[in-house]
Amino acid sequence: MLLEAGATCWRVERAPRASLLIDMASYFTAAKAAMLLAKRSIHLLNWAFEPATFFDPQPGCTGDEADRFGNFLKTLASDRPDLDVRILCWRSAIPVAATQDFFPLRARKCFAGSGVRFVLDSRLPLGACHHQKMIVIDDAVAFCGGGDIGPDRWDTPAHLDDDPRREKSKFKTPCYDSRHEVMSLVDGPPAAALGDLFRDRWARATGEMLAKPAAAPPAAWPSCVEPLFHDVSVGLSRTCGAWHDHPEVRESEALYLASIAAAKHCIYLENQYFTAPAMAEALADRLASLDGPEVILISTEHSPSWFDQMTMDRTRSMFIKRLKDADRHGRFHAYSPVTTLGRIIIVHAKLAIIDDQLLRIGSSNMNNRSAGFDTECDLSIEADGATQGPTRAAIAATRETLVSHWLGCEPQLLEAAVAREKTVGGAIEALRAAGYCRLRPIEPVKLGPLPTFIATFHLGDPVCPSDAWQPWKRRSELKAQLAKLASRLKSAGLPIEKLSLKGDDA
Repeated sequence: MLLEAGATCWRVERAPRASLLIDMASYFTAAKAAMLLAKRSIHLLNWAFEPATFFDPQPGCTGDEADRFGNFLKTLASDRPDLDVRILCWRSAIPVAATQDFFPLRARKCFAGSGVRFVLDSRLPLGACHHQKMIVIDDAVAFCGGGDIGPDRWDTPAHLDDDPRREKSKFKTPCYDSRHEVMSLVDGPPAAALGDLFRDRWARATGEMLAKPAAAPPAAWPSCVEPLFHDVSVGLSRTCGAWHDHPEVRESEALYLASIAAAKHCIYLENQYFTAPAMAEALADRLASLDGPEVILISTEHSPSWFDQMTMDRTRSMFIKRLKDADRHGRFHAYSPVTTLGRIIIVHAKLAIIDDQLLRIGSSNMNNRSAGFDTECDLSIEADGATQGPTRAAIAATRETLVSHWLGCEPQLLEAAVAREKTVGGAIEALRAAGYCRLRPIEPVKLGPLPTFIATFHLGDPVCPSDAWQPWKRRSELKAQLAKLASRLKSAGLPIEKLSLKGDDA
C-alpha cells in the first residue's frame, strides 16, 4: 500500500463516497449546491479568493448579483445566524497581489460587517505561500484540489474557443484563457479530517481555537454529483515549511516518490510545474529500467506570467530533457493541450494516476516549493480491500475520461485504442495520427546563459526555508532532505531503493 500514515500521508480514512470534478464549472455548481445544504459550518481555505466570482457566469461577465460567491456567502450567513462561515486566504505578497488586481486584500472590504469571517493568513516562512484549496461543510463533506475562487478559473471540459462566459467584462471582448482544474469531493471521516486541518490553520493564523464538532450532521452531498467511488481508502498528504515552533512536513513529496518507485505500468501526471530534480531523477530511473512503467506528462505550453516563464518553464525544459535522455525504451511522452483552434489551455490541475492503484488530486505542484516550503494538501484514493476491483475500474475510467477530453474524442475510442496499442502513450499517438491532435508534444528548448543559471539554481523554487534566500545551498539542502526521506520510507516498508540527484545518490 502507498498510503502510510506518518510516511506518505498525515491520515488515512475511509470515505463512504468520493468523486472527481473536472474543471471549475462543475466544481462551482457542486460547491453551491453543497453549501446550500449546510447545517452548521462552511469553512474555506484558498490561495486566492475573489468575492465577485460568479458561480454560473453569463456572456459578457454578467449574471445575477446574488450568484457571486461573496454575496452568496453573506446572504447565507445573514439568513442563518447559526451557520459558521469562515474563509482563510493567503495574505499574498504585494507583487503577487498586484497581478491579481489586489483581490485578496479587497476581499476584506466585501465581508466587513457581515456574518462571514474573512482572514488573511501570513503565518509562514518569508517568501512562502499558503497554497491549500478546499471547502469543508459541516465536517461531513469536503472539496479538496487545485482550484481557487476567481473569475479567470471558470471553464468547462469542452474548453471552447471564445466562450462568452469567459469574457473579462461586458466592455472587453477578450476572454480569459481556457483553464483545466481538478477537484475531489468526499464525505465521512476524510471530510472530518479536512475540518481538523482547517481548524489547525485557523488557530495558527488567528490564535482562536475552534471547537471540534461533537458529531457531524448528515453529509451535504450535492445531488448533481454522482459518486465515482464507494467505501474507499482516502489519504491526506500535506506540505508545511518549518516555521517557529511548527515542524516541517513533507508528506506530499514522500507520496510522489513512493508512487513513482512502485508504479508498474503507467504514471499519468497533470501539473502546472515539472521542475523538481528529485522527481526528475525518480522518473528517469524508472524510464531507464527495462521493465519500468510508461510516463505521461500533461502541462501548459508556457506559463501565463513572465516570472514563471523565466523560472519554472526554463527549469521544466531541463526536467523534460533529463527524461528524454533516460528514455531508452520509448515510454516517455510529454504534451501540452490546446483548444480546437490551437490556443493555449492553462493546465493548473495537480493530479497523478499511478497504474489503476492510486488517484491523487491536490494543490501540490511537482516543484521544490510544493515539497517543503509552501503549505499544500493533496487527497488520494487507493484501491484496497473488498472494493479493490470497482475502485481500480473507476481509477482507470478517470484516466480515460481525462485523456479523451484532451484529445476531443469519446472515452470509448480511447479505451479501444489502449486495448489495441497496449499502452496509454501508444494510444495517444495513434489517435493523434488519426486527427485527434489537441495534445502537442513538449520538447526541451536550448537555454542561453541566463536561463541556464536560473534553472541550475532553481531560482524562485526553494527546497525549504533554510535555502529560500541562499540558492547556492539548494542542491545540498535537497540531498539532505532526500537522505532523510529515504530513511523514513524504508522504515515504513515502502519500495524505495534509492533517492538521488543527477550524479549523486541519497
